[in-house]
Amino acid sequence: MQAATEHMSIWGLVSDASLVVQAVMLCLVLASLLSWYLIVQRGVSLRRSERQSDAFLQRFRASGDLALLYRESQTKGSDGEEETPLQRIFVDGYQAFSQLQRQPQIASDSVLEGVERSLYVALAEQDERLDKGLAFLATVGSVSPYIGLFGTVWGIMNAFLGLSQVQQATLNTVAPGIAEALIATAIGLFAAIPAVMAYNRFSARGQTLSARQYSFANELQARLHKRLHCTANIAAVA
Repeated sequence: MQAATEHMSIWGLVSDASLVVQAVMLCLVLASLLSWYLIVQRGVSLRRSERQSDAFLQRFRASGDLALLYRESQTKGSDGEEETPLQRIFVDGYQAFSQLQRQPQIASDSVLEGVERSLYVALAEQDERLDKGLAFLATVGSVSPYIGLFGTVWGIMNAFLGLSQVQQATLNTVAPGIAEALIATAIGLFAAIPAVMAYNRFSARGQTLSARQYSFANELQARLHKRLHCTANIAAVA
């Protein structure tokens, strides 16, 4: 009785499964481990980005001198500190503004157009960072149930082939083969469900962060536009 119980345990069923079913289970376990690592890593990264973005946005709105904020941001980047998404967008936009403004006889509209293009590039880079890893989670979430189903079909097929070699089929002869086959489906669902939930959650948070970054870029453009035209008006009056 004890030997039969050990044989019907999860580990006993996995060890007695065919090589194909074991390979399917191993692939699903590896996919689940990788997806969980990515879930933890992306969760920490997004939480840090949200916190740092809030802090930099407060500094940006409280700062009356964008040139000073630009120098401070450059100093932090050169010291090896990780730049926040909004800080990277600000540095790229203000750097383009400074370079274009120093060119002789350049129109204000050309300066603002150059800044806008630089901001588009910076925003595209940040969007790419936000989408990092989501494709893998989507793949695990959509493919794992089918891979597990393949292992289940293969295991049940082998179980019925084994039944053809016995004269009298009983529940004891059918149950182990079907049970080991269903484990593949269970592992597939275990890998897929967290991946799908994490993908939806990270997608929503990424869209929120992306919207904030685009809003910040527009706010930066407005301040640079105001500064550029104020400077032009002062020069015209002089």
